Amino acid sequence: MNLQQLLQDPASKIIDVRSAGEFNAEHINGAINIPLDQVPARTAELEKLGKAPIIFYCRSGNRSGMAVDFLQQLGYSNVYNGGSIDYLKRLLN
Repeated sequence: MNLQQLLQDPASKIIDVRSAGEFNAEHINGAINIPLDQVPARTAELEKLGKAPIIFYCRSGNRSGMAVDFLQQLGYSNVYNGGSIDYLKRLLN
């Protein structure tokens, strides 16, 4: 599945790994805010999402890439780097 297809899948979850301040200023509708530095402590929360595809994004795609890399090292296979918030907004419109 490509990113466009993942975004159209109603089971997909979207995680914003930017800071709470960045999230409050602007975010994708329905996104969950888990700042990058909190990802290791909140893996149980991600586990509760089950096998649903999880798409991460941030301002540029760098932090979301780090989150995906970290989770893949833990054995997650359903995690995807959505890149920047602007890119995801374009795909969703």
